[in-house]
Amino acid sequence: MELILIRHALPIRREEIEGPADPELSETGRDQARALAAWLKDERLDAVYSSPMQRARETAEPVAAAHGLPVVIDDELAEYDRHSKWYVPMEELKASGDPRWAEVMAGKVDDIEVDPVTFANIVERAMQRVVEANPSRRVAVVCHGGVINAYVSRVLGLTDNPGFFYPNYTSISRVMVARSGERTVQSLNETAHLRGTDLLVRLFG
Repeated sequence: MELILIRHALPIRREEIEGPADPELSETGRDQARALAAWLKDERLDAVYSSPMQRARETAEPVAAAHGLPVVIDDELAEYDRHSKWYVPMEELKASGDPRWAEVMAGKVDDIEVDPVTFANIVERAMQRVVEANPSRRVAVVCHGGVINAYVSRVLGLTDNPGFFYPNYTSISRVMVARSGERTVQSLNETAHLRGTDLLVRLFG
C-alpha cells in the first residue's frame, strides 16, 4: 500500500491564550489546501486520515471532499506541541531570532521536554494502524512536520536524527509498504502544486 504523508497548510499565529493554541489555517493556508486538493484530484485515493488538530483537519477536508471521502481522525497523529499555549510558524520564529526557535530545536515546548523516542513510537503505532486497515490501498495522511519526520526517519533507520528534513506546508512525502511489512520511501517534500505561485513558504533561503 502507499502512504501519502502531507504536512498541513500554513496556520495563523496564536499566542497567550488559555488552553492549547491549536490554530486554524491562515488565508494563505486555505489557498495552499485548495491547491493541494486540486493537484491530488486526479490521483486515486482510497482513504484520508488526519491529525485531530485544527490545521491538519482543515487541510484534509478539501482533499477528502474532492474524492468523496470522509476524514478519519486518529488522535495519535497529533504534533508533539499539541498542548502548547502558543503557535508561531517555524519560519517566523527563525526569521525573528525568537529564543523559542532554539528551544523547539532542542525538543522543548513550554519548558516541557519532548522525548523523541516516545513520540516516534506513538507515531509509528498510529501509522501502522493506517497500514493494517488499508491493505493494497492508497491513503493520504494529513499531519505535521514532526510526525512526518518521526515516521520517515524510522523507515530510513535514522534513529539518531528524527528531525532530518523540513517538510514544506502541504508538501507530499510517499512511503510504500509491502505485504511483507518492508517500507520504502518513494519521495520527500513534493511541492509541485505550489510551484509558480506565491504559496511556497520556505524555512531556509
